[in-house]
Amino acid sequence: MTQSDKVLYTAKTHTSSGGRNGTSRSSDGHLDIKLSTPGTSDSGTNPEQLFAAGWSACFIGAMGLAAGKMKVTLPPDLFVDAEVDLCKTDGAFFLQARLNVSLPGLEPEVAKALTDAAHQTCPYSKAIRGNVDVVINLI
Repeated sequence: MTQSDKVLYTAKTHTSSGGRNGTSRSSDGHLDIKLSTPGTSDSGTNPEQLFAAGWSACFIGAMGLAAGKMKVTLPPDLFVDAEVDLCKTDGAFFLQARLNVSLPGLEPEVAKALTDAAHQTCPYSKAIRGNVDVVINLI
């Protein structure tokens, strides 16, 4: 386990006993959402969508750090489409994921170097490394 020199931020949420059909609220009140089971028509979001949103945002930040080190300017219209699959096999649930990264105007080898570096430094990527099958596609 990695030891921390300094905690930069702690996210705190309270999720009701409904779990996937409950609610979740952050301690600062910025997040206050209804949860729903994936694939249903119920209103609300689900943990997989929340993970995809957080990971893609963090990944863009990690690409920004990598770009600074490589002295590359990121295109203003870059985006990351994250896809997180909730899967089941032999009665066990697991996740698999894809990050579809668009870096228009960058040479493919530069874009690949940026995404590789970001995947090594992004805290979300680190958290799931070795536990979740991940594919990063340059689109």
